[in-house]
Amino acid sequence: MTRPRVPATLLVLLAIGSVQFGGALAATLIPLVGVAGSVALRLAIAGALMLVLLRPGVRGHSRRDWGTVIAFGCSLALMNSAFYASLARLPIGVAVTIEFVGPLVLSAVLSRRARDLVAVAAAAVGVVLVSGVAGTHVDRLDPVGVALALIAGGAWAAYILLSARAGARFPRLDGLALAMLVATVIVAPVGIATAGRELLAPDVLLKGAGIAVLSSVLPYSLELLALRRLKASVFGVLLSLEPAVAAFAGLLVLGQSLSPMQLAGMAAVVAASASVTRKEPGAPPEP
Repeated sequence: MTRPRVPATLLVLLAIGSVQFGGALAATLIPLVGVAGSVALRLAIAGALMLVLLRPGVRGHSRRDWGTVIAFGCSLALMNSAFYASLARLPIGVAVTIEFVGPLVLSAVLSRRARDLVAVAAAAVGVVLVSGVAGTHVDRLDPVGVALALIAGGAWAAYILLSARAGARFPRLDGLALAMLVATVIVAPVGIATAGRELLAPDVLLKGAGIAVLSSVLPYSLELLALRRLKASVFGVLLSLEPAVAAFAGLLVLGQSLSPMQLAGMAAVVAASASVTRKEPGAPPEP
């Protein structure tokens, strides 16, 4: 008798929740060691944990396999570095919204059904409403920050495709572990040069470990497993739940109020996600 597997959509939701807690912790680390130091510490600790726990095999892989891992690692390094840098120049709601252009455009390009295209449009509108970007004055839209958020969005789209490819070419989570090592090698020199000995402070290391687990190890692992069973187009729309989850968490944990516009946006995102994950009549069960 085979054990029932956790639904792929639930894996994505768990990943989204983990990222929100990790993001809250990251906000307390950036003032201590800067953007480059925060990204380097997060990726280094996450990569080390995955290498120790998984001990990924390095033999028996083709050049194409290694090319996928290197490209995957580059996308991780660029996605994290560009997004963290955009937060220094843009309100977080604006940065998140602009970054979501990547996954949503990817979903639109890969979609084959009219219903999915409508869902992508609804998710885009919902993300804008939840984030509050529509009410942000143009003076706060720093051009460099916008460019960095767009770069992060493009890297995010590449991450979705490469994560699925790595999951197909490497067993377990080996491809992710090796990609984390590549990403660490890319960002560590800049992080060490800018943060220096501050990276070794006990409170910094503790926060870095928490961020590494919540923002990298858990969500990336769950997403890779989900992408083995989900279309990239569906995954991209599901990710639009992140601003809604963040807003809801702010309501529950911090007592932050939600405007009618934000509530409408959350409803749009949830409806879009429900639409793309709904099976057609007679469709085969999830593999």
